[in-house]
Amino acid sequence: MLLRLPGVYPPQADTELLARALASEDLGPTSQVLDLCTGTGRLSLQAAALGAGHVTAVDLSRRAVFSTWINATMHRDPIRVLYGDLTAPVKGEQFDLVISNPPYVPAQDDTLPNRGPQRAWDAGRNGRALLDRICAEAPAVLASGGVLLLTQSSLSGIEQTRSRLEDQGLSIDIAARFEIHFGPVLSSRRTMLETRGLITTGQTTEELVVIRAVK
Repeated sequence: MLLRLPGVYPPQADTELLARALASEDLGPTSQVLDLCTGTGRLSLQAAALGAGHVTAVDLSRRAVFSTWINATMHRDPIRVLYGDLTAPVKGEQFDLVISNPPYVPAQDDTLPNRGPQRAWDAGRNGRALLDRICAEAPAVLASGGVLLLTQSSLSGIEQTRSRLEDQGLSIDIAARFEIHFGPVLSSRRTMLETRGLITTGQTTEELVVIRAVK
């Protein structure tokens, strides 16, 4: 059972894909885990259940922060929940594992919403507003040998993410992938996506991937 305030992203197929990848990581009692764009805290709770010694959850949505805090309290998990913009609240700290399921859906323009449910998925015209920042910021908070698990869609440039992380000196692999039918948001944007060449005419599916990057 997870509490979710209105406007907070509910765990969906991309969350569960990342959860399966997370379950394959070796988390011991001294491990430090950082969950960026935590939402309900679903992945933070799993990391704690898998044996992580210290879990930190971060989100820019105050409703998400409160939802995660309540869920951690209900499950009696000692998760540190911080309000802030990606890695800013943990600057100077080091983590063995960073996990993130950020907004990655291509939107009409580059203006990011600061309220409303679309805040949980809209990520600029190319869907990379958050992905590019995570690629730039995550390596600095990864310990040597640390792992980044990052979820995204094929519509937002998998190879771009690979290239940006490799430029930071990380070793890249695809930890999980899954083909999924468009939900209501992408279905409503099919014409826009076709016009931009992000999908073919009549396409109704996207591929979700979890990128695994090792420092």
